Amino acid sequence: MIQINNLNYSYGQEEALKNINLTIPENSSYAVIGESGCGKTTLLYTLAGLLHYIEGEIIINDEVINGVRKETGIILQDSGLLPWKRVSENISLGLKARNIDKYNIKDIVNNTLRELNLLQHKNKYPNELSGGQKQRVAIARTLVMDIDTLLLDEVTSSLDAITKEKIQDLILKLYHENPMTIILVTHSIEEAVFLGQKIIVMEKGSIKKIINNPYFGDKDIRDKEEYYILCNEVRKWLYKGDNDESLK
Repeated sequence: MIQINNLNYSYGQEEALKNINLTIPENSSYAVIGESGCGKTTLLYTLAGLLHYIEGEIIINDEVINGVRKETGIILQDSGLLPWKRVSENISLGLKARNIDKYNIKDIVNNTLRELNLLQHKNKYPNELSGGQKQRVAIARTLVMDIDTLLLDEVTSSLDAITKEKIQDLILKLYHENPMTIILVTHSIEEAVFLGQKIIVMEKGSIKKIINNPYFGDKDIRDKEEYYILCNEVRKWLYKGDNDESLK
């Protein structure tokens, strides 16, 4: 479980997070959405330990966190692959850093490549891969680390529509097969509704609204009317003020 208490964060004089209080149950999936500059990426980076907060606290599984945690994985928009290393080498980097036996590393990497339909690409360099393949490699690199929390920062934003949905489908499939806590930052309303069990709408560094998604986990929800109704609810909270009669 993740517990965020009275969290504040500033870049100099600019407040990025203002008194964030949030409880995220274990093995749940939360999507964070809002306009650029609303604080959603700052929130994700503080959870990842990439930004050190001064005010408030973050507790993960009863441990106060203010730094990198080995059971937390993060995947960024640009995939972050090392261009001079092959796919298999990129995936094995973290395992080597933990001094895992090289034969075990080979088995873990090959099994993960097979699971993500990447085995045929194991000896390629990142510049030989498509955008979707790069993100799958980034996902594989994170999954091999035996994590319990996965943070995703705009991981599909640079992909075409078809590839975007395939990556979303893959994330949902992996969640069903290997339950973990997922926190996804996105600009896409449709992605937030597809992957968020709860959808957090942020505005000016604060949580504006948390919307429950009763359809989370249904891989076919995009074909149903309920999906678009929920997308419209999220859209209203994103673009209309709290005093708007349609939100009461």
